[in-house]
Amino acid sequence: MDDELIDDTGRPLSRYTRLPGSGSFYPDSLDDKRAAIRDRETIEDADAVVIADGDADGLACAAMIRAAHDAALDPEPFERALAAKTTDDDADADTTENDEPTEDAHTRSSVGLLAAGPYALDTALERVAEYADMGVDVYVCDLCPDDYEPIAGSLESLAETAASVRWFDHHQWDSAVAEAVRDTGVDLVVGASDEECTADVTLRSLATDFEKRWHELATVTRDHDLWIKTDPRSDDLADFSYWSGSETYTALIGAYGADLPETVVTYLESRRVEKTARIDAAVDRAVVHEVGEWSVGVTYGRCSQNEVAERLREAGADAAVIVKPAGSASIRGSERFQHAHEVAGRVNGGGHPQAAGCKPDIYDDMLDYANHWTTEGRACKRVILAAFEAVAETVQANDGPDNDEPDNDETENTGSNDAE
Repeated sequence: MDDELIDDTGRPLSRYTRLPGSGSFYPDSLDDKRAAIRDRETIEDADAVVIADGDADGLACAAMIRAAHDAALDPEPFERALAAKTTDDDADADTTENDEPTEDAHTRSSVGLLAAGPYALDTALERVAEYADMGVDVYVCDLCPDDYEPIAGSLESLAETAASVRWFDHHQWDSAVAEAVRDTGVDLVVGASDEECTADVTLRSLATDFEKRWHELATVTRDHDLWIKTDPRSDDLADFSYWSGSETYTALIGAYGADLPETVVTYLESRRVEKTARIDAAVDRAVVHEVGEWSVGVTYGRCSQNEVAERLREAGADAAVIVKPAGSASIRGSERFQHAHEVAGRVNGGGHPQAAGCKPDIYDDMLDYANHWTTEGRACKRVILAAFEAVAETVQANDGPDNDEPDNDETENTGSNDAE
């Protein structure tokens, strides 16, 4: 495909926010090859390997584990690279990829880091099982498998070859999956998701006397992850984890904790100008639907889903659905709506009572995606609203519209994998 067709530069926000990022327009196979090479470089010869969700919570766990192993990276090259991006957009115009000062960061710590979403967990475990040395320590953080079978082979192999496999999480685990994971010998610790984020779980599970700033980092991370929203620094952590690479985020919060350095603050300010415009566009596109006793705001676009959801809640919505150009969607709840995970579970997803994600299985080819983009996700919105209606009927039939207690009969604790 012509590079100019997928380059966002200079395009009106009203157009490019309806499309996925440029990375969506080249084959997954090419991405997979690059990722496999990078993962192998990360894993081979490492003393320990961390597989973590690539959000602020998962990467905070990775920073803690590196600190416990005395394997943190020097933050200075990462700060220098951020400063260059902020002060001059063209500063690296004549710089090759190999000249990037953080390009080999993934190979420089004795604790390798694989950032993996919930749908890539099986691949990450397979690669660690294949490339890790005998006697490696393995950690899995902030990830919850829906089923045991996809990870069974690699996890059982690691249980035999690794010195230890420890799994820290706070998500909603099926009790049978949790039992199967523990039966392999994995040390699985699952916190209560209405009280802890995975950084909290990791902090209390590692046999390390962490300094006060690490406890503060866990508290601020929890503030965003559980949508408490009382500490403004939590938005900084969330935005920084989203916009920076996993190694950059892990290195800098490892060095500074929740009080990010001025270099990062300046970088975030420059990025938030566009972020605000994207949020405004998504809010302007929103349509409110009445489903049962709930008002559900539904919108579409490339944007920060949490901030869009907050704006829709402020406007009176009990729940918010943000459909993304890539075909996935985020579902956010409120005090009045605590069934986001139930809705997501009906459309190929899962999550917390107030925060969930999904990707409906409705895309067979590029024509389906073309329809998705030109109609602003009409088919995706339709199936998610149908899931809301089904959940509303179930709630009303069981306990009435005001019953907000999640059904935990088949789960261990509560939580989510929001597929963002």
